[in-house]
Amino acid sequence: MALRLFRTTGYSTLLMPGESRLATHPAMLVLWASLWLGVASNVAVWRWLGGTLEWRMALASVLVIGGGAGAVFSILGWRRTLKPAVTVALVAGALVAAGLWSQQLPVQTLWQGPPRTLLPAWTSFMRWDVLLMVLVLAVVPIVWLWNHGVRRMPGPKQLQSNLTGAMLAAVAFGCGLFLLR
Repeated sequence: MALRLFRTTGYSTLLMPGESRLATHPAMLVLWASLWLGVASNVAVWRWLGGTLEWRMALASVLVIGGGAGAVFSILGWRRTLKPAVTVALVAGALVAAGLWSQQLPVQTLWQGPPRTLLPAWTSFMRWDVLLMVLVLAVVPIVWLWNHGVRRMPGPKQLQSNLTGAMLAAVAFGCGLFLLR
């Protein structure tokens, strides 16, 4: 009788291997988070779309930011470490984008300027545009991320996926550094 009750309550589906297939693959979360940081949270892309920056600099910044983030996320791409790492990176990316945008700093400040100039002044958080930028670039993706499950994978398969992702991201990062020259 207890076994029948266990099966009829729906708890048995938590233990079935098919449930892990419904969750998102960690490599896909790494890809989406890297693309979000490289494209959406990138002030160089915004300025290129506005016509004030050349395409080569925008593409180089996308490759450097996305490749660097992808390498770090791939290394930390394990089930328990991926979401906190992406959360910290999304908050940092939104703050840096808000700082570059609100202070009208050039994109080269990312590579050459002192790090303390990248963050917005605390008084700028009283303006609606900076708050909206942080909300759209950080809070919305973080809520989406934490509402998605990460697929459980066996250790060797997870390690292979992490190393492959880190290698591909390192290639993208290297191409971006080449374009920055």
